Amino acid sequence: MTDLALRPAVELVAMLQRGDVSARALLDHYLARVERLNPPLNAVVTLDVVGARKAADAADAARKRGLSLGPLHGLPMTIKDTLETTGVRTTAGTPMLAQHVPSEDATVVARVRAAGAVIFGKTNTPPFAGDVQTFNPVFGVTNNPWNAGRTCGGSSGGSAVAVAAGLAAAEIGSDIGGSIRTPAHCCGIYGHKPTHGIVPARGHIPGPPGSLGEYDLGVMGPLGRSAEDLDLLLGVLAGPDSADATAWKLQLPPPRRTSLRDYRVAVWLDDPFAPVDAEVQARGAAMVEALRKAGVAVDEQARPVRDLGAVHRCYEKLLWPILSGGMTPEDVEEMASVTATTTQDDANLFDRFCRAVTLRARDWIGVDEERQQLRRQWADFFTRFDVLVCPIWPVPAIPHLHEDTILARTISVNGAERSYIELIVWAGLVTMALLPATSAPVGAGPSGLPIGLQIVGPYLEDRTTIDFARRLGEVIGGYVPPPGV
Repeated sequence: MTDLALRPAVELVAMLQRGDVSARALLDHYLARVERLNPPLNAVVTLDVVGARKAADAADAARKRGLSLGPLHGLPMTIKDTLETTGVRTTAGTPMLAQHVPSEDATVVARVRAAGAVIFGKTNTPPFAGDVQTFNPVFGVTNNPWNAGRTCGGSSGGSAVAVAAGLAAAEIGSDIGGSIRTPAHCCGIYGHKPTHGIVPARGHIPGPPGSLGEYDLGVMGPLGRSAEDLDLLLGVLAGPDSADATAWKLQLPPPRRTSLRDYRVAVWLDDPFAPVDAEVQARGAAMVEALRKAGVAVDEQARPVRDLGAVHRCYEKLLWPILSGGMTPEDVEEMASVTATTTQDDANLFDRFCRAVTLRARDWIGVDEERQQLRRQWADFFTRFDVLVCPIWPVPAIPHLHEDTILARTISVNGAERSYIELIVWAGLVTMALLPATSAPVGAGPSGLPIGLQIVGPYLEDRTTIDFARRLGEVIGGYVPPPGV
């Protein structure tokens, strides 16, 4: 990795600090790579060259005066196109916002800017971040840098491609159904879904531009080429929003362990409810072998919850109402008519979707209680284990699949046809419990596509999952540049 653009953000920050490279030179290097490499990838969809060069020059001038702008001083970054960015078009991949130019930064954007980052572009996303692939009618399809015929994942697909292909030093994505972890898995990089609530979500679309409320389940988090990058960025992003900061501060605990062999590790690589393809399982088995060779005790039988299917049904009831926010009143009325003629809560997928979308508030309280009971099971599990490693997706990056609705699509797992919705089952296992999870690359399978697994940790112990990802990378996996970048 002799090209500067492919180095981890932590190394680039150190080089900027030492004066080995200027912020302007590093920015221009990334801009040149975007011009050369981005067209077939279609990851970076909007550029702010003038504003970014002005910010980079200011960063260099401050450095010459002996001033530090913060831990990201001069670092060139792109931002997912669902996060509002002052003066830069932010479309959320939807025609209705194709010309939307925010007058205010999302909180996370403001934080990286205040920490000295140079924001030079926006990256592609499905409309309203509502898919696990990345394509939309405004900017088109984003391709996987490992294989252009495959998806890069979503919804932070452009973000992951920008990091994987060395088009940006680091990125901020969002995740409600695996939208950070999924593209990290598909593109062979690191991503972190923080504990819910520790990173403010104000300024994310959806909701509508200008919304002040924050949704259940959804989080904002970093993507990078190393676990250290995630730790660096999380330190900038995490903490209460300004109104809450009057009364409380956030101090995340340090990692639970100080060496890899001291970690108590549980591994869950397959389940009858959502079978995992042999290619993903093989990389999981290789990881287990590498951990045991390193002296780590690994338990492959322990489970934090008893029934993955029951967990997913609970997750659906929490997720579908959030994702239905863009529906018209007429759409919702039609959904209500469907629920009036069905009685089984575990009926077909469309019936379950309709039932969740029209869930009454008093019924949601019961669903939330079910979720809280599951969270207690997770908490008990983490008294015996430090991390759980499990799949993000049951398959490597799938071929582009844009036909039909999300509810009607299917995928192939071990040669069998399965519902497209199974692409969010393993991610949802963690999301619904509001836990931190770090996506770590563990090598490529026979298809040549990268495989990532998620490292799940206890509530608020984000630094444990990131630390384990870093140590895991020392024995298996780690970021590898895609061919041709």
